[in-house]
Amino acid sequence: MSFSLKPLSEQVMVITGASSGIGLATARRAAKAGAKVVLAARNGDALEEIAEEIRSDGGEAIAVALDVAEEGAADALVARALNSFGRIDSWVNNAAVALYARLEQVTLEEHRRVFDVGYFGLVQGSMAAVRHLREHGGALINLGSVLSNRAIPLQGSYCAMKAAVMQFTDALRMELEQEGAPISVTLIKPSGIDTPYPEHARNKLDKPARLPQPLYDADVAAKAICFAAEHKRRTLIVGGGGVALTALAPALPRLSDLGMEAAGAEF
Repeated sequence: MSFSLKPLSEQVMVITGASSGIGLATARRAAKAGAKVVLAARNGDALEEIAEEIRSDGGEAIAVALDVAEEGAADALVARALNSFGRIDSWVNNAAVALYARLEQVTLEEHRRVFDVGYFGLVQGSMAAVRHLREHGGALINLGSVLSNRAIPLQGSYCAMKAAVMQFTDALRMELEQEGAPISVTLIKPSGIDTPYPEHARNKLDKPARLPQPLYDADVAAKAICFAAEHKRRTLIVGGGGVALTALAPALPRLSDLGMEAAGAEF
């Protein structure tokens, strides 16, 4: 089915995990381009400050404080977006939590929290978005990671979650294509991004967590997300380091293991 996506200036965009990092950068970039933005995260105070910043710059934004892991959260977010702006044109599933630890230190409860937010929250958001977008068309944009393809030590639960996100997103895209639904489904796979990710993650290491170099500015990822909102793309990798990693890892798995072990030792 042939269909086109609207320019950002005519869109309503929903963004989860919008209070910091990639989500925040995306909200600012989309609003600057003229999109009406619906900002979702658990930190209501931070969200409201961001929404007010956008409104003071002439944009349109609302803040919706919720936990995407809770049952019914996505439907509530759809309802708020429709009540405020009347429609949804792009939906960005960005919310996630992370954990730095050796896998034998990670409890099942901690594994479940990583998946509840980053995977099941994304699944719930994707299906709520699809139910709305199927009628009018639009873009579903899911945040994966270069770690979807290549695991790294000390972030095993996060890598597993992002691998699940990749497979879910690919399967959903195929099913929607089969039925001819007017929905573009894009997986964004960032490399290391300079955000508060390490500070926000639970850390069971004996030193501060950090991300290995090279790091890219959050606005680089935001630019890719906003591009996907306007252009139908299957996958977008953010950062040259991620391009190299996803290309080389399948061809040289043992060498990749050694490289990731060395990178993990730097945390």
